[in-house]
Amino acid sequence: MMLPTTSPPSRWAIPLLAVQLFLVTFCVNLQAPLVPHYAAASSYGTGAQALAFACYVGALVPALLLLAGLSDRVGRRLPLVVALLLGLVGTWLTLRWPTLVALGGARACYGLATGLVAGSGTAYMTELYGDRDDAATRGAALVAAATSLGFGTGALVTGLCLIVAPSMLPPLSLWTYLPLALAAALAVAALPAPARHPNVPWLRWPVLAPGTVPLGMAILLAWAAVGVVIGVVPSALAAHGHAAWAGFATFFVVSTGLLFQPAARRMAPVRAVRVGLALVPLGFCVLALGVVYVSLPAILAGAAVASSACYGFTYLGGLAAVNSAVAPALRARAAAGYFLFAYFGFSVPVVTSGWLADRFGMPVALALFTAALIVGSAALAVVLRRERAALTRPV
Repeated sequence: MMLPTTSPPSRWAIPLLAVQLFLVTFCVNLQAPLVPHYAAASSYGTGAQALAFACYVGALVPALLLLAGLSDRVGRRLPLVVALLLGLVGTWLTLRWPTLVALGGARACYGLATGLVAGSGTAYMTELYGDRDDAATRGAALVAAATSLGFGTGALVTGLCLIVAPSMLPPLSLWTYLPLALAAALAVAALPAPARHPNVPWLRWPVLAPGTVPLGMAILLAWAAVGVVIGVVPSALAAHGHAAWAGFATFFVVSTGLLFQPAARRMAPVRAVRVGLALVPLGFCVLALGVVYVSLPAILAGAAVASSACYGFTYLGGLAAVNSAVAPALRARAAAGYFLFAYFGFSVPVVTSGWLADRFGMPVALALFTAALIVGSAALAVVLRRERAALTRPV
């Protein structure tokens, strides 16, 4: 059953929550264009850079595993406040110590923050839409839009700062985020407070709705492509004097997917995921060729095509299907289960690709990853075609 709110939502509640979720994710890739600077200051290679980025998932996965139902017990607002403050702390760490080690600590803060709102944010947004028949779809769509824009915009703003004022380190984008995050945390008090359920256990595992494992595997592949772009590609661009363009590559591989979400919403969720499975390897192949041959237009074009799936068709289609396939009381935990797949893809392939790049060179690492994307996407497209019926049965 839908979790009731102790006060009716105001006309500003839905956009305010969207802005707050945007700011939680805005900081996640804020330092992406700065990774070569941190690595140079710390004398580490590509593998270490990828490992620092993977600290994000090292904190996020335990949060998803252990705290998936926390917001049902303490309310939706407290995890949101903590997430915004963790974003502030993580950004301050890299301002205070601009090194790869501090970046790892910041990424851990961001991972815990994202883990706190990954499931509860989707459930909260759906609840704010009330008893509408399409509340689950609308809630998932707005969360997907706010977070995909946030994940890419932080890197874009930092990249623009580096182009406009390359000698200003740290860039203005990091300093500006601190008061914004603090103001957003204070503004959580303006949101309606869903009723708490103090009798539910503190620790509850995520849940997987029947038939949704292929959807999880699809977002795993899609976000693996995103992770490689964010964690590995900046060093390749820096090697050719294009470090500032890492922010644009991150933005294109994340936030341009927002442009395709309206098209994804008009499709059946599973069909949207299958379209995404065709676009992810295609876009990454173009991007990989752009990296190998140092073609910025190819890098950005490939990133945009991949993003149409990573944060457009695959992300929105899968999240909407999962959100609709479970009872309202399970939505936070079901979304957490979906994001477990996503963030596994965001970490392990990135570290593996970084290690391969250090050992065998960037072209070999990208070629192997592209081949894995092609094989995995083709296999999943076949599986999803067979299991569409299971995804229409609510738990």
